[in-house]
Amino acid sequence: MNRLVIGTRRYSSWSLRGWLAVKCAGLPVRDEVIALRGGGQTSEIHEISPNGLVPFLEHDGARVWESLAICEYCAELAPVLWPEARIARAHARSIAGQMHAGFGALRQALPMNFGRVPRPLEEITQAVSADVAAIDRLWVDTRATFGAGGAFLFGTDFTCADIMFAPVASRFTSYAIALSAEAEAYRNAVMTHPLMLEWANLAAGEPESWQLERYEAVR
Repeated sequence: MNRLVIGTRRYSSWSLRGWLAVKCAGLPVRDEVIALRGGGQTSEIHEISPNGLVPFLEHDGARVWESLAICEYCAELAPVLWPEARIARAHARSIAGQMHAGFGALRQALPMNFGRVPRPLEEITQAVSADVAAIDRLWVDTRATFGAGGAFLFGTDFTCADIMFAPVASRFTSYAIALSAEAEAYRNAVMTHPLMLEWANLAAGEPESWQLERYEAVR
């Protein structure tokens, strides 16, 4: 069975990462979408995924969970998902891991919501502002060092590093976060990538009954 199990596209940032990796690698898998109920209450996922979370990939006998692991698996089949040069590849893996493990204040305060009409939060904490500033610097510095000749972090190719930060680009859009000119240009490039537009269109087609007040009520 070749499938990618994901959660509600409107909200599931980790699902977006896994889906982007699978799509960029061209894996012939079927999407299975499970409506999330939040708070770990989506029991169906526990019956499918070894860690009880999405995304979960089954492909040609391999069973892969955790978004970064799915990115690595896809990159084995499509090496272009990491930069070719050793030093650039090391940097890409480092910032992808940093995104996977860090920026908790931003992720908690600004949940991904592809249906949100872009508008700023009523209040942004100092911790969130620090995360935004750190990501802005990371994007700008990475692009300055490795991104010549293209719109993405490492140039023309949309790599696993871009995939890991794609939900952040969405959050910055949804909550009208002010960025430096260089970071804003990168955010725009990510949000207009054809796969991001496809995801947004699929998210818009989800049933209204799948929406969760805990995310829709963020002010």
